[in-house]
Amino acid sequence: MALENSPARIGKTVVICGEVKGSEDLIVDGRVEGTVSLAENRLTIGPNANVAADLTARDVLILGRVQGNVVASGRVELRAGCAVEGDIRALRLAVEDNAVFRGKVDLTQNAAKGPEAATTTHAGESV
Repeated sequence: MALENSPARIGKTVVICGEVKGSEDLIVDGRVEGTVSLAENRLTIGPNANVAADLTARDVLILGRVQGNVVASGRVELRAGCAVEGDIRALRLAVEDNAVFRGKVDLTQNAAKGPEAATTTHAGESV
């Protein structure tokens, strides 16, 4: 029986092409192509995962392969053995030894507001 607080899971034999949206924590251990959006939740890309998608979540933990951009309103963690090809925008980033990353990093307070937020300022504000 599943616990009420346990995250949803996409198993390693599952293939999803399209858009994945949700309002609960999610573990992806299969193949996802498209987009994954979990506005205020944690997304975990498992060690068996092969993801070709743009990822948006509060916190993102990557253990497998990701090809796509990652946007987090909180923290992104790249664990040993993962491979990420794409840009990362977040408040905080942790990279372990032996994690492979190819892309750009934007660590700003405006991480969750989209690409235009990092360059737009209003009178009296500073970036």
